[in-house]
Parts: sequence; structure tokens; C-alpha cells
Amino acid sequence: MFKPLKVVAAILTTATVGALSGCVTNVEGGNPEGWEQITPAEIPEIAAMVPDNVRQDGFFTIGANPPFAPFEFKDSQGTIVGLEMDLGHALASVMGLKFRAIDQDFAMILPAVQAGTLDAGMSGFTDSEERRQNFDFVNFLYAGIQWAQSPGNDVDPANPCGGLTVAVQRTTVSETDDVRPKAAKCEEQGDPITILSYDTSDNAALAVLVGRADALSADSPVSAWAVDRSDGKLELIGEMFDAAPYGIAVPKDSPLGPALAAAMQHLIDTGEYERIMEQWNVKTGLLDQALINEQPVGGQ
Repeated sequence: MFKPLKVVAAILTTATVGALSGCVTNVEGGNPEGWEQITPAEIPEIAAMVPDNVRQDGFFTIGANPPFAPFEFKDSQGTIVGLEMDLGHALASVMGLKFRAIDQDFAMILPAVQAGTLDAGMSGFTDSEERRQNFDFVNFLYAGIQWAQSPGNDVDPANPCGGLTVAVQRTTVSETDDVRPKAAKCEEQGDPITILSYDTSDNAALAVLVGRADALSADSPVSAWAVDRSDGKLELIGEMFDAAPYGIAVPKDSPLGPALAAAMQHLIDTGEYERIMEQWNVKTGLLDQALINEQPVGGQ
């Protein structure tokens, strides 16, 4: 196990750090190699389900908070791209709408949905019981926590004690529900670990790449994306755990929820949902039927 903040990090130049960061975020192009925009035809009976205020505007307007690759991040032109953006575009098309993504502070997205200034929130939202008190979630993926390391390290996510340094994105479940409880147990055993909390998942992955941390804890698609973009400098370790549903947040009891779910079911049935996920290297946790708050949608 290497020691963080030592020789490797010290000798890295600014250019090297930028190159490594590019490996993770793919800022030069944005979309993966071979990517294509999936734009299904409008389905009139699904379009008829869209509430009047959304249909009259003509846009399915969502809030997102990049970067959170592969779900949403900005390409070199400043356009928000990513898995959720592709999914939102396809859902809007099925509903007979145009797709519009608004870059917004994460903490302000759900209040804006509740206030009606956004139709929905699509920014890596976990569908939780607490959030369901005020919102419905049209689910689109099950994801858990997945660790990554530099090849050659000997990190065990289940037993991280022993001077380990772990990088996380601040306030995510990887920090609050995974690493900090483990750190507390290690502290009790007199064998503490160090937590490095960053504002984005990109910076957390970069910390491992440049030698500041031994391992990364992040949502499984985020870790897989970082590994895929690292040119062999990162590898996944252990199994995914603590799987939970991701969802598109809409106001509680809004008719937009069933309309989105019907559009989601159409994408699932036609295989376009799977194609969108595969373009972003997400191959596990996929749904085989539309769900709202993890419940099958009536009539689907």
C-alpha cells in the first residue's frame, strides 16, 4: 500500500494533473466513443398523458448539477451531457416534448421542482423514503456503492482499517453511509483511516490517480466510469453493495409521473432504454419494467 501525499503527488506537474483529470471526465469530447443521440418517435397516447402546463410549454425542463459523470457533466463546449441527459431527451421525445436541462445548484433542484419552475430533477437522485414525502420518483436504475483503487494496491472495502486514505464526494452516501461509519469503527480499534472529501466525484477519483488516496468510494456507475476513463490507472475492487434506486423527481402526485413512467416503459419495451445505458457502460441494475417509488405502474 502506498502512502498518500508523498513522492508521486509531489512530482506531478499541472499538465500531468490536467491529463489525468481528462482521463476521468473525458472533457475533450464528452460523449463516449460511438455515441449516438437516441430520439424515439412521439407516442400520441403517452403525449396525451402529459399535464397541460408542461405540454403547453413544449419542453420537458429538468434541473441537473454537473459534474456527476456518467450521469451528467459538461463537455468542452459547456453543454451538459451524460446518461441522464440522454434518457431525459428520449423520454421527452416519446412525450412529444423538447428536452431542456438547467444547470442548478444541487440543493436547489428539488425546491425548484416543488415550486414549479422545473418539471423534474435529474441529477443522480436516490429515491429515498424521506424524499418520497414530498416527491414521486420515476425510477430508472438500481445502483450501489463500488470502490476503486490503483492497480497493485491491496484494499479491502469491507476491512479498510490500517492507515488507509479513502477519497469520496462530499455529502454523498459513500461518505455518510459507507466510509464515515467504517472510519468510526477503525478509530475505536485504534487503527484509524483518513477520509478526503471533495466537491465532485471527478476530484475524488483524481485523488487516487495522483496518489493522494489509496481508494475511491462512489456510486457504482461513477466508479465504473472513472475506471473506464483512467487508461488502466484505476480498477474496481470488491462487489457493489447497498444498492438503491435512482429516480427522476417530480412533484408528489403529479400526473407527470405516470406520463414519464409510460414513456419509460416504452423505452424499455423497444430496447432503447438498454441502448442508452450501454452507451455509458452501465450494464447492471437495469429495470425490466417502469416503476414509481419502486412500485410497478398500474396498466403498464
